[in-house]
Amino acid sequence: MASSTQPDRRKVDIGHATERRRGRRRLSRERVLAAALDLVDHEGLSALSMRRVAAELDVEAMALYRYAPSKDALLDGLVEQLYTELYEDLAREEPAPLGQAADLPEWRAELLRGACALYRIALAHPHVVPLLATRLLAVPLARRPLAVLQAHERVLTLLDRAGLDEQGVVTAYRAVTGWVLGYIFSDLRAMVENPDEPDPAFRLGLHLMPARELPRLRETAPAMAEKGGYQELTDGLDALLDGILAAHAARAAKEGPARDGGPASASTSDDEARPDTV
Repeated sequence: MASSTQPDRRKVDIGHATERRRGRRRLSRERVLAAALDLVDHEGLSALSMRRVAAELDVEAMALYRYAPSKDALLDGLVEQLYTELYEDLAREEPAPLGQAADLPEWRAELLRGACALYRIALAHPHVVPLLATRLLAVPLARRPLAVLQAHERVLTLLDRAGLDEQGVVTAYRAVTGWVLGYIFSDLRAMVENPDEPDPAFRLGLHLMPARELPRLRETAPAMAEKGGYQELTDGLDALLDGILAAHAARAAKEGPARDGGPASASTSDDEARPDTV
């Protein structure tokens, strides 16, 4: 459901009417996807169709098929748009919120910055966020948009710098992406039953939930309805990374003697058992 506080709709610029009649203002994939994103931002995913996007651009629906041959292609294009915004956001080299990156290794600071950037973009395009789950579940890795693949590549490259072995990188990648996307889904989940109701209990519709069967949920719902923000996002990511690095160091210390063919030397320092970039 589109928020009542959203700005007025603005159609994507399609040029002067004379230019359109003369065919000088040509369609492009970028304009088609921009129109689709604008439509979904204001009216939700249920409003998306080839016909509606064509109407936003003042063209016939058939004109879109060169740039988006199906509705699925439009959906994938919306995911691409979000990750393109992520790439542009990260290219500006803005620091992560709350100053978490100050005393961290560069790879870890960049992971936090990427997580915060994706969270910020998700808040700006909440109606598109469900596609981050559904399209990535439906589309094979190699067929995902390049912007999505570049985001995967960035996270893997940063985790390589943590000093993890290949399996450690895979484990960390799953944990990091799972936490960030899961946090976003949780923070944006629908909670409000009646947005015009000033009383929190009635706004959330707690009277519709059986008190005896769901006492804890009813008690916690008002707090759950508030967004967790950057602090909870980065605190959770930090905790995950601490656990993964500690487990990797412990495993490396245990496997070290076996690889060397005998007990570890008594002179081996604690630092040698840890990833050298941490």
